[in-house]
Amino acid sequence: MAEQQKWTCLQCSQMISLDDSIIFGHGRLSHLNCQRPRTLSAEERTLLFVYCQNHWLAKCAACAGNSRLRDLASDLTATLLSGRAHLCPWCRRDLTDSVRVHLYGCVTLPTEVLRSAQATREAEQRLVKQGHQPGDAADVLMRDAKAARDALRKVMQKSPNRSE
Repeated sequence: MAEQQKWTCLQCSQMISLDDSIIFGHGRLSHLNCQRPRTLSAEERTLLFVYCQNHWLAKCAACAGNSRLRDLASDLTATLLSGRAHLCPWCRRDLTDSVRVHLYGCVTLPTEVLRSAQATREAEQRLVKQGHQPGDAADVLMRDAKAARDALRKVMQKSPNRSE
């Protein structure tokens, strides 16, 4: 079986993985942030701020510390200097994956918002995974991912804002 082709970021020339946040258009993909390819998207960060502000978002596997959003954002200077965000405030490990797990499993997000966010993430992962299919398949996958992202933005705009 032939090895599946992978996307290469136009900006940094590194491979794009399924866990990376992407931007796309005109038949091409790039990392949202080449220095932090797995960073949260603008939509994911917005959902965290609106709905999960006071939740325990992440548990650090290294030091067992629990963190809320305010804990992860409390050391802005270090975040800016290191180019990394969502670090454990105690041991400085990257907790982005743990934060993302919370977000996509959060029971306080309105059902429509959660489903739309999940559909967007899945469409973008399909694009990364299957985007090198022959013919117009990549264009179709890009249109699907864009439509999913646009739908998420609309749902977010009409959904009630609350943080519990």
